[in-house]
Amino acid sequence: MPDAAGWGDRGVHVGVLVVLALVAGLALLVVGGESLVRGAGSLARKLGMSSLVVGLTVVSFTTSAPELAVSTDAALSGYPGLAVGNVVGSNIANILLVLGASALFVPLAVNSQVVRADIPVMAGLSVLVLLMALDGSLGRVEGAILLAALVVYVTVTVLVSRRRAAAGSASPTDADSTDPSSDAGTDGPGRGAARPRPLLMDVALVVLGAALLVAGARLLVYGASAIATALGVSDLLVGLTVVAVGTSLPELVTSVVAVMRGERDMAVGNIVGSNVFNIGAVLGLTAIISPEGIAVASAALRFDLPIMVAVALVLLPIALTRLDVARWEGALLVGFYVAYLAYLVVEATEHAALGPFSAAMLWFVIPLTVVWLLSVMVHELRTRRRGGKAGSTRTERV
Repeated sequence: MPDAAGWGDRGVHVGVLVVLALVAGLALLVVGGESLVRGAGSLARKLGMSSLVVGLTVVSFTTSAPELAVSTDAALSGYPGLAVGNVVGSNIANILLVLGASALFVPLAVNSQVVRADIPVMAGLSVLVLLMALDGSLGRVEGAILLAALVVYVTVTVLVSRRRAAAGSASPTDADSTDPSSDAGTDGPGRGAARPRPLLMDVALVVLGAALLVAGARLLVYGASAIATALGVSDLLVGLTVVAVGTSLPELVTSVVAVMRGERDMAVGNIVGSNVFNIGAVLGLTAIISPEGIAVASAALRFDLPIMVAVALVLLPIALTRLDVARWEGALLVGFYVAYLAYLVVEATEHAALGPFSAAMLWFVIPLTVVWLLSVMVHELRTRRRGGKAGSTRTERV
């Protein structure tokens, strides 16, 4: 029988069932994540939570449920590298791909004090994970620390939100009650006049979404691990690419829809909250339930974890200087993600272009990014120093 599915000189045959499992797993994750987001988001709104808090907590946590399902299942199935690669790859994809693609649709303006406080928290947790993994593993104690940090994060976020709501601040009323309330419990954007869904239907959507996520996670882990074995590549690489992109699709869909509705704070909150949840819950719980913890590959320590930290630091100018993420900046972020994926593929295949590509990334792309961030921060800080005079001038003109 001819090897019709041979790939290159390796002559690798990937069964049809494996491919179908991979495609079906990705599809179930997307559908399950959408169902879970709709149900949980509607329930949260009926409890009176603001749009921003919904984005930072409920929406981000539910869109990160695929990462949790995939990573825990991978760890219990004996593929810890897939679990680490999934979290690291998803966090990188959330910022470069999801945030960048969202900015391509509508420029993102981040003015919320809450988001500006949460972005440094995300960057700090990313640095903490890197430091914990320097010994080559994440044990149960370290996992418990990450999980406890997530609990503190959620508690503080909710308490601050309630305190501001009790103080009668105008921003949640004006910014968060316009479109979200009209969409609460409906089936999509632009349906403010539609009847709200019953409470039982919201609960059913949450249960259905969770079930689809579990089923999709099992299929995705099976397909991805089979492909890794057949191609002779590491499960870390598969987790950083195929699985990471697949489990980031709910964040991508949610953020794009949010910016199209004018919910820019929710879009950024979804991304920041998802990354915090990935570190605290996904890595934390996976390390706790794994019998021997999570082994962190040396390749991840040398390249992928530092990249995750660097990508998290990209959002710090937004947190510190109230920057807008313009369309060209979104295109730059997406371009960086394409370059990152290209590097992973070139490195895995040991292509001859690995040397020149690495030199270009090390001596051109990374320095250009650093110069860009520093110049933007200096420009914004100078602008803020002259903000008093400029603000009074703009007021007179208005």
